[in-house]
Amino acid sequence: MNLHIKNGRVIDPANGIDAVQDLYIADGKVAGVGSAPEGFEAARTIDATGLVVAPGLVDLSARLREPGYEYKATLESEMQAAMQGGVTTLVCPPDTDPVLDEPGLVEMLKHRARILNQANVHPLGALTVGLKGKSLTEMAELTEAGCIGFAQAEEPIEDTTVLLRALQYAKTFGYTVWLRPQDPYIGRGGVAHAGPLASRLGLSGVPVMSETIALHTIFELMRASGARVHLCRISSSAALELIRAAKKEGLPVTCDVGVHHLHMTDADIGFFDPNARLTPPLRTQRDREAIRAALLDGTIDAVCSDHTPVDDDEKLLPFAEASPGATGLELLLSLTLKWAEEQHAATDALAQAIRKITADPARMAGLPAGTLSVGASADVVVFDPQARWLVAPSALASQGKHTPFLGYELSGQVRATVVAGHLAWERRA
Repeated sequence: MNLHIKNGRVIDPANGIDAVQDLYIADGKVAGVGSAPEGFEAARTIDATGLVVAPGLVDLSARLREPGYEYKATLESEMQAAMQGGVTTLVCPPDTDPVLDEPGLVEMLKHRARILNQANVHPLGALTVGLKGKSLTEMAELTEAGCIGFAQAEEPIEDTTVLLRALQYAKTFGYTVWLRPQDPYIGRGGVAHAGPLASRLGLSGVPVMSETIALHTIFELMRASGARVHLCRISSSAALELIRAAKKEGLPVTCDVGVHHLHMTDADIGFFDPNARLTPPLRTQRDREAIRAALLDGTIDAVCSDHTPVDDDEKLLPFAEASPGATGLELLLSLTLKWAEEQHAATDALAQAIRKITADPARMAGLPAGTLSVGASADVVVFDPQARWLVAPSALASQGKHTPFLGYELSGQVRATVVAGHLAWERRA
């Protein structure tokens, strides 16, 4: 279907575009920006006056809970949440049940996603069999099946020799290894940031050194192997200093931050609010400010939703017993815009925010997404940056209704989501 999106403010950071222009879509591709291609006839026109037209969002960490955890969420519900949030490209961690360590499982997940014909799903394969940290998976076969990288999710590798071999193998074939830095012993079993607040509440703590010790190890192994590593969901100021130094040294490292950590601190646990039980834990105000600044200066490359839907049976429990995680797909855009609004008053604040959830994550993941270049797949989000909406369970399409932002009023409401040229979702008037 030929689609004409007219009179919108087109923001495409990948191409340096920020202007009121028309967008033309034909045969699933971007056919023109600003001027219509010769002979173009629209089957549908969307008037985007007063709205922003941007590349579809790229989310580097979204658990869709299939296979194995359908009682928490289904592919149908989470893909609908992605559409409602303007997210057209999803990277999925391998900690499903069974774990994504065999090509057949990866092919099945991608097939299910294709049938739904909504967001583009790109799985990460398990780095080790069963995520047990013992033996390496068949990375070449998993790549052929559709994996874009390899990860351990929340399971650290205790044997550093295994991790070194994994990095060496990945380097040989040009794969990226995705790691969340956490020491396998320090802070194990902790549920909150190790600090005065956790002590007062009687909660077991996860110290910052759990993250920094793991980073020292990862960087040494990177120097030995030359492998490319993406660090997932950095949470502390100390970790950012190490990453900043590693980048300056020239190590091939990138990193992201969960959108919740852009705004909240351990104080938001309040009176044991299980919705604020996250992994990694919310840290101090100093850490939060360092994260905000690092996103601005480029030390942090991208923002992800860290979408982890949890059902009532596992969330409505005492804080230490509740499962960590929060829904985030439908909040990614609004919370990133909120960071841009609060961080600085630069004229390109909106464009910078969009870059961190489109072009930059696509580049890091090696995906042909996050751009409105002519000829690129027409993945587009149309949103009203001024419209405000209330974060409430009834407003969320995700099967997981738990988020520490319940009750917040946020700016940035998606009006339409286009995937590969078809109008996959449109907000009803």
